[in-house]
Amino acid sequence: MSDMSDGRVYAERHDHILKIIIDNVAKKNAFSPEMMAQLSDALTLLENDDDLWVGVVCASGSAFTAGLDMPKFFGPTATVKPHPEGNIDPFGLANQCTKPIVTAVQGICFTIGIELMLSGDIVVAATDARFCQMEAKRGIAPLGGAHFRYMTRAGWGNAMYHLLLCDEFSAVEAYRIGMVQELVAPGEQIDRAMELARIIAANAPLGIRVTKTAGRKFIEAGEQAAIDAIPGIKDQVMNSADAAEGIKSFVERRSAVFQGR
Repeated sequence: MSDMSDGRVYAERHDHILKIIIDNVAKKNAFSPEMMAQLSDALTLLENDDDLWVGVVCASGSAFTAGLDMPKFFGPTATVKPHPEGNIDPFGLANQCTKPIVTAVQGICFTIGIELMLSGDIVVAATDARFCQMEAKRGIAPLGGAHFRYMTRAGWGNAMYHLLLCDEFSAVEAYRIGMVQELVAPGEQIDRAMELARIIAANAPLGIRVTKTAGRKFIEAGEQAAIDAIPGIKDQVMNSADAAEGIKSFVERRSAVFQGR
C-alpha cells in the first residue's frame, strides 16, 4: 500500500506478465492526472517489451476506483497533460495495447473504472463490486469509451438501461450482461486474474497477439466512428451550464439542478 498523498500506479514483472497496480487507497483509488500518466507508461511498457506477453490491471484496497479526482482534472488547479506521442491510451481510444489484458475489479468501480476495464479484454470481478456510469448525473458524459463499449459487451438495451439511468448495478448484473467474465469471492480477484494471465502466457505469444488484433478488426470501423464523435460530445457537454452545475454540486455534496443547457 502506498503512503503517497496523491497515489500512484506502478508495475511489477512476473515472468511474462506485467502486473499493473492502482494505489491511491486513501481516496478509493481515485485517479489524478499523474496516476493516469503512470498507467499510460505502464501499458506502453507492456506493449513495447517483447518479453512481456500479458497484462493484469488491478487495484490495492477495497475499491477498484471511484473515478477521477475531479478538481485535478477540471478545476482551476488542473494538472492534465497530454500523453507522450506513441504512448498507449489507457482507454484504448487513440492508441490501444495489442497484447491481452486481464482486469481484476472489486468494490467501487465507477465511471472511468468501467471504461478502463472495458478497454481491456477479460474482467474478473469480486462479488462485492459495484458499477455506475454516473457522468450524466454531473452534467457531463462518458468520454473514455463507455458510449460504445457498453454496446459491444452488453447490447443496445442493456447499454441504454445503465447509461441512461446512471444507476448503480451489481457484479451479478455486470456478469449477466457480459461486462464481466468471471465472479469470485472478494479478495480472490487478483489471484484469479493472475492465474488467467499465466494460462494465456503459456500459449504462443504471437498467436495470442494476432488473435486479439484480428478480433478487433471486426469492430474497428464502428469504434472509430464512435471515437471520432468524442471531441464533439466533449465540447457540447463540458462547456455547458449543466456541467458547471454538476461539478459544483458534486464538490458541495448536494443534488444538482439541471437546466438542459
